[in-house]
Amino acid sequence: MADGQLGKTFPVKSRLKPTPKKPSSSPESKYWRSFKTQQIQGLVSAVTFIDFSPDPPHDFAATFSASVTLYNSQTLEPKFKITSFTDVAYSATFRSDGKLLAAGGESGIVQVFDAKAKSDLHRKLRGHTRPVRVVRYPRFDKLHLFSGGDDTLVKYWDVASQTELLSLQGHKDYVRSGFASPASSDMFATGSYDHTVRVWDIRVSSLNSVMEINHGKPVEDVVFLPSGGLLATAGGNSVKIWDVIAGGKLVHSIESHNKTVTSLCVGKVGRDGGEESEKNRLFSVSLDGYLKVFDYSALKITHSMRYPAPLLSVAFSPDCSVRAIGTSNGTLFVGKRKKEQTESDAPGADKLVGFGSMEEPENRVLKPTNFRYFRRGQSEKPSEGDYLVKRPQKVKLAEHDKLLRKFRHKEALVSALNGKNPQNTVAVMEELVARKKLLKCVSNLDMEELGLLLGFLLRYVTMPRYSGFLMSLTKKVLELRVEDFRASELLKDHVRKLKRSVEEEIKIQQSLQEIQGIVSPLLMIAGRR
Repeated sequence: MADGQLGKTFPVKSRLKPTPKKPSSSPESKYWRSFKTQQIQGLVSAVTFIDFSPDPPHDFAATFSASVTLYNSQTLEPKFKITSFTDVAYSATFRSDGKLLAAGGESGIVQVFDAKAKSDLHRKLRGHTRPVRVVRYPRFDKLHLFSGGDDTLVKYWDVASQTELLSLQGHKDYVRSGFASPASSDMFATGSYDHTVRVWDIRVSSLNSVMEINHGKPVEDVVFLPSGGLLATAGGNSVKIWDVIAGGKLVHSIESHNKTVTSLCVGKVGRDGGEESEKNRLFSVSLDGYLKVFDYSALKITHSMRYPAPLLSVAFSPDCSVRAIGTSNGTLFVGKRKKEQTESDAPGADKLVGFGSMEEPENRVLKPTNFRYFRRGQSEKPSEGDYLVKRPQKVKLAEHDKLLRKFRHKEALVSALNGKNPQNTVAVMEELVARKKLLKCVSNLDMEELGLLLGFLLRYVTMPRYSGFLMSLTKKVLELRVEDFRASELLKDHVRKLKRSVEEEIKIQQSLQEIQGIVSPLLMIAGRR
């Protein structure tokens, strides 16, 4: 506030660059944070795979150790546990109607279970010679499934007859992921540690893959996006999206994780997710402990959340109400979102059905032509089309602002020095510099006030945010009041402490520069490698 601006009542503000504020949360971030997370602990070993039943209420199966456990998605209580595996179980997945559950094992056998009767159907598909890490059902087909194993083979099975129909060769390393096409029951994709993803079509008689995509890293997971025309792959610390219709053309690469991406899945934003509602999202989890939500239509990350352990698996319920994440230390993080209560679901809503005389009459809508419209109270909420006339808010001024308005510069400086907010004090000093009054105020300070100024400089002169301004001010103060410092032992002590503080800061800066000189060449060498 300069001279001639007496009528303005705005408080002084620091001209220094403010501390950056955290960005405001988007509606979608608020939506994902509204999931209330619960932990299921003590699962013995890492949770390698999670799958939700397509059939309501969308219970989910978690694969860990030598068992597959089916959980109630509402209570999170285990419904039953399948322990017929003699070794490690992998990739328990539901059929499209949710009635059957199939899983692979370390021994190379694929087992099929009845997900409703809690019993083993005694369907054991034998054909792999190494551990089977991938078992999937086609999207609409209820009679077949495909599997992939560490023997590099992909097999297509008739479940009822326990017969191997096709043995697909092409991968040169472990097959660790797979996904059925949502567009056709005859097509599916598999990912391997040979860095490739292969798309298979069982209608092709040559038994060769119809498409081969090179991810560039060992492929940990692969999913078709809902349209069936795009394919997402995870390997290394990147997630890549490919256009299947265009022959496997790379559409986008996401490198937001710091460690290996272990699992992918597709989910939807619910109805109250803001402008982005009812949109599909791609979820990725990684060994860095982060869950990332990616809007592949806008090609941007819309939400990120960190968990206290490396993440190995992720799944999202078809009704968008539950998400489940498995970790390497045997913990399940299950996030549930409460459904909004409708009028028909409200307690006692059915008690008044059929009794029209007992129902409360609806409130009449007030119109501007109605006299009662103008008798409304101040607490009445405005309608959408109303024009609001707000009262101007009175600006509250601090004591130093009031003194500046009266051009009592020295008193304003002392008032700011007595305050507890260094930002306000520096703002007053900057205002006095703009008015060319700061050095005059420093010259007129008495011995007690000068000690107050030195105490402020001692506390904040080495603070990076203020040091540029306060260092030059400290030099001017020492030059202007040198005789007063010699005459007072108390002020001399302040100056000694100020000198020590500045010298220590210089030593710290020199040490940091030496460390930077050592580290920089090492980083350059590492970058070349």
